[in-house]
Amino acid sequence: MLSIAIFLRWIAPKDHAMTYTATAAETTATTAAAQRPQLPAVLQQALAQAQEQGLAYAGSVAPLQAWQLVQQGLALLVDVRSAEERKFVGQVPGSAHVAWASGTALTRNPRFARELAALHAKQPQPLPVLLLCRSGKRSALAAQEAAKAGLPHVFNVSEGFEGDHDTQQQRGHFNGWRFYGLPWVQD
Repeated sequence: MLSIAIFLRWIAPKDHAMTYTATAAETTATTAAAQRPQLPAVLQQALAQAQEQGLAYAGSVAPLQAWQLVQQGLALLVDVRSAEERKFVGQVPGSAHVAWASGTALTRNPRFARELAALHAKQPQPLPVLLLCRSGKRSALAAQEAAKAGLPHVFNVSEGFEGDHDTQQQRGHFNGWRFYGLPWVQD
């Protein structure tokens, strides 16, 4: 809108006063953009990398970066593992929960995007969302689904809560949230 005003001043006669009144839609869009917080640098970098790689979601951040963002109040951490996984394997204190799948068969939650959008809407301020699963694979799929549903700035926490398998096919010895000694509790 500012560029339009500058252009109109440039083409208008020198003594001619020009005014422009923004439409309601333009005003709403400008206000929404002004209220939308700028992404932290680490998320801007993740977004740029995701775009370079052609990912269908906002990108990924490492567990240590995710925890720093959450501690600073710059992101909302959402655990997408099943309720059973959270209960028996452990969870991050204060994390929100929207299951990507449930039960021992990990049946896909058809309401995932709606539930995530509802959770996000309840937040006092719009924050980027960081999705956490066991290894970073389901949360990447969940981030894709969120992007497909039109939810902006939903990122994956790479490596997940337990991390990738090591050479002996065990988790938690190679990388992941718990490997780095980040906060977690278990029932």
